[in-house]
Amino acid sequence: MINVAILTVSDSRVMKTDSSGDLIAQLVTEEGLRVSDREIVKDDIVDIQAAYLQMEQAAPDIIITTGGTGVAKRDVTIQALTPLLRKTIPGFGEMFRQLSFDEIGTRALASQALAGFNQRWQLTYCLPGSQNACQTALQRLIIPEYQHLLFESSNQRKDDHHHAH
Repeated sequence: MINVAILTVSDSRVMKTDSSGDLIAQLVTEEGLRVSDREIVKDDIVDIQAAYLQMEQAAPDIIITTGGTGVAKRDVTIQALTPLLRKTIPGFGEMFRQLSFDEIGTRALASQALAGFNQRWQLTYCLPGSQNACQTALQRLIIPEYQHLLFESSNQRKDDHHHAH
C-alpha cells in the first residue's frame, strides 16, 4: 500500500475549509493510495519545514503540499522545501506550467510548482493552492507517473544503503 501525506500551507484554511487538501485526498484515494497523514501549516518557512520533516520521518511514499507556490511575499513553500530536497524533477514544474498556461494563460508563469525527492527518497510534490491546479497536477502528471518515479527512487534507496556499508 502506497502512503501519501498531504500538507496544506495556508494562513486562513482549517481542515473544514481545506478544499484543495480534500480534493487531493479524494483523488489519491480513488487511485487506490492511502492518505496516511494530513496537516495544515501557516505560511512560515520554519513552520513549513518542521511540519514537512515530521511527515518525512513518518516515512510516507509520497508527500504532496498545496499552497504557497506563487510569487507573493507570503508564498514561501518553495523557499522552505527546496533545501530539503536532494534531487528535483525539473520536468514536472515545466510540464505543469505548460498545462496551466493552456488553462489560465500567462498567470501560470508565476507558479513555482515543483517535484523532487527528499533525503529519504520520498517523492515530494509542491502544488499551488487552487483546486483546479491540484486537479490538473494529479490527473495529468502525478497519477500517470508516480509508480515509475517511486520505482526509480527505490533503486536509489537500495544504492544508498549499499554504499553506507
